[in-house]
Amino acid sequence: MADLHQPVLLEEVVSGLQPLVPGLLVDVTIGLGGHALALLTAYPDCSLLGLDRDPQALDHAGKRLDCFAGRTTLVCSPFARMPEVLAATDSPSPVAVLADLGCSSLQLDSPDRGFSFSADGPLDMRMGASGPSAADLVNTAEPEVLMRILWDYGEERRARAIVRALVRQREAGLIETTGELSRLVQGVLGRRPGSKIHPATRTFQALRIAVNDELGQLEAFLEPAVRALAPEGKIGVISFHSLEDRIVKHTLRRLAGKAPTPPGPPIPDQAPPALIRILTRRPIRPSDQEVENNPRARSARLRIAQRLGDSG
Repeated sequence: MADLHQPVLLEEVVSGLQPLVPGLLVDVTIGLGGHALALLTAYPDCSLLGLDRDPQALDHAGKRLDCFAGRTTLVCSPFARMPEVLAATDSPSPVAVLADLGCSSLQLDSPDRGFSFSADGPLDMRMGASGPSAADLVNTAEPEVLMRILWDYGEERRARAIVRALVRQREAGLIETTGELSRLVQGVLGRRPGSKIHPATRTFQALRIAVNDELGQLEAFLEPAVRALAPEGKIGVISFHSLEDRIVKHTLRRLAGKAPTPPGPPIPDQAPPALIRILTRRPIRPSDQEVENNPRARSARLRIAQRLGDSG
């Protein structure tokens, strides 16, 4: 599995997060360890703290990084808890932090994890080992809740029609597998001739985000992660859809002192002091060659910012 893993924007991450001084690198979504391996190889004077809430992924990463065992610490944790993990492991302020918000190949390619409609399996979608599954959500949530999830998290314009079909189906019997859900959504939406995008893509994305509270985790992570950085330390975030990227963009702009100015006369000392400078005016996107080699990279966006040396 690790050999099939292709970390996205690998060269851009390694060069963009190059630390100015030796120190601690933190990969808060270490997955199968591809980015971590490249960072440890490129920067031999640095150590690495790796987090992931998926125990299976963490086990694979540990095996992949075995040759760097003396420079690596792995912790099973959601990425929003990074400051707590730093404190618990008595770690120094990081010189670089990376968050790759995509699912790992282990999750997407394992039918028993329930992330993908490409192979039938239990409708699970949990990145961690606890909490309600996607099947729990689909079979028990109120129709209004499901409709809001599909609309807000999947930007699915036909959310109402899909939820009506879900409610009818669950009255007849539980929806327990990815195949059952995929066929139901395709039955509602149909499939455009020649389209490469499966009609259930938005529904699966929305349920995965809801099950794992992905946007809530991201919002809770960003500012504390920036404040945890060493002076001149860098943070890089790879997002895969517009909802994530919007949160990253606006949060980094706010922390860079570029929040939108409210209407009315200016208020003295209203704007907080800038904590960072944004290093990527626009998000870095994968090259055509990378997308050809790894189609899963096509929607990736990398934004990088640097902690100011004299920020509080």
